[in-house]
Amino acid sequence: MPTVLATSRSVRHGFSKQPQAGVRLIAGEGVEGDAHRGRTTQHLYLKRKEPALPNVCQVHLFSSEMLGKLAGLGFAIKAGEMGENLLTEGLELLTLPRGTQLHIGVEAIVEVTGLRTPCSQIEAFRPGLQQHMYGPPARGTGRRTLRAGIMSIVRVGGEVYPGDGIRVTLPAEPHGALGPV
Repeated sequence: MPTVLATSRSVRHGFSKQPQAGVRLIAGEGVEGDAHRGRTTQHLYLKRKEPALPNVCQVHLFSSEMLGKLAGLGFAIKAGEMGENLLTEGLELLTLPRGTQLHIGVEAIVEVTGLRTPCSQIEAFRPGLQQHMYGPPARGTGRRTLRAGIMSIVRVGGEVYPGDGIRVTLPAEPHGALGPV
C-alpha cells in the first residue's frame, strides 16, 4: 500500500520545508502553519501577478523513489528539502490523472490538480539539479515531462503522519492528463 514517509511545512516562503512529526490539512486551504496555505494563490510569483487566483497548489507531494534516483545521480536530498509537504512511497504520482483523490490516513483527502513546474529555485538549491526535474518528451506532444512532484488541494481536512496509508480513487473517465500548475 502506498504510504506517507514524511510530512513537512514551513512558516516562511522559501524552497525547502522542515520535517514535522505530522501535519494538519485544512479543507480548501492547505497545510496548517505552512506559508503556502490559503484559498487564493500563495506562490509569490503568481500572487504578484494575480492575487485572486484560486490556490491549486495547497499541498505538494513528492516521491521517495525520485529522491532515490536523484541520490544515484549524486544529489543527497532529505525529506522536505524539495519543498514537498508529503513525501510518499509506492505511488507513481506523476502518472495520476487530474482529479484523482488521495485518501490519506484516517480522514484527509486531497485532490490532484497538476504537476509542479521545476522552477529556478531548484537550481539555486542544488546546482545541476533542475535539469533532472525534466524527463523525456511526452508521446505526441514534444514537451518534456515534469518530475518535480504533484500539487493538490485539500478536499477533506485531517491529521497526516509518517506511516499513514494512501488510498487512490481515480476520477471518472475520460481521465485528464496532468499539466503544470
